[in-house]
Amino acid sequence: MWLKSLSALLLGLPLAVALVGLLALLSDPRYTLGWLLMLMPVWVAASCAAFQFRSGGRAALWMGALTVAGFGAIWVLKATGLVRIAA
Repeated sequence: MWLKSLSALLLGLPLAVALVGLLALLSDPRYTLGWLLMLMPVWVAASCAAFQFRSGGRAALWMGALTVAGFGAIWVLKATGLVRIAA
């Protein structure tokens, strides 16, 4: 139970930021504020999702892997020039 709580505490926010950031990059720039406002509910959902796993190790593994994959996808999109950040 402690590892699930630690996973929710340490990996919930980065996972939510990666997910919302990826969706904000892929959507129309007019809707960026809407995606940013969705950060809090997505963060709560990601933190609650940690307690749905059978063990704390699985929670940490899956949430960590999804966080790395999310930030990796953002990096690939920006590095290949498929999305541009407006200045």
